[in-house]
Amino acid sequence: ADPRWCDHASNRPVAARQVPCSGPGAAPARDRTGLRWRPLPSPALVRGPAPRMPHYSGPLLTRPLLDAMREAQRGGSVVWNGSLDLGRGTDEVRLEADRWQWRGHDYPWPERLKDRTVYYWDGGDFAPASRFGNGLYKLVPTEWGVPTFEIDGIKMLPTSRESPLDDAQRKVALVEPRGKVVLDTCGGLGYFAACALEAGVGRIHSFEKNADVMWLRTLNPWSPDPDAAEHGGRLRLHHGDVAQAVAALPDA
Repeated sequence: ADPRWCDHASNRPVAARQVPCSGPGAAPARDRTGLRWRPLPSPALVRGPAPRMPHYSGPLLTRPLLDAMREAQRGGSVVWNGSLDLGRGTDEVRLEADRWQWRGHDYPWPERLKDRTVYYWDGGDFAPASRFGNGLYKLVPTEWGVPTFEIDGIKMLPTSRESPLDDAQRKVALVEPRGKVVLDTCGGLGYFAACALEAGVGRIHSFEKNADVMWLRTLNPWSPDPDAAEHGGRLRLHHGDVAQAVAALPDA
């Protein structure tokens, strides 16, 4: 069968016009080496893949995680085992009074972390995974490990009964993407695209208009990296307005 363009919410071929996500861009952030990432271009319309923004590879902290590490250190432990990538894996962390070591790098103990906040190492300190431009965009930890995100305190993905990734898997099952070309009209953190890749999608074009959400993706280990070798180039991530870009895509 010929590949089709499918809307991920309805499993129907996409019409000539589609309502996009909304939101402007914002200032660049620092990576774990302290270097500044370049801002993404204007989201009015981008023809082609988004500029490459490498995924962050440093530790991610939350307040409960820091409390557990601190409790272990104060109890005399020199090693703590747990996840510093939001539940994707487990690592050994070496604990000392003034610092801790993870994957061969030393980090200072943060003085205070807020609840419901993910922190990343910006090269000099642990900074919250959030940005304030035309609103507050924030990566938020969940009991499932897989984070959600909020815009001005409004949760963008369901988390009360299942993880955002499980929710995306159910939607992908409705599309049955194996071998198809799929249009993801509002990429968000990329969970739909991640599940479509796992389900054997032929190619997925994922559009996200908001530069702050694109930045959150680079910090989130659960967001798929378009440049990852295991995806074989099947994920095409676009920073742009799908309502305009869809006109240049082939019909279903």
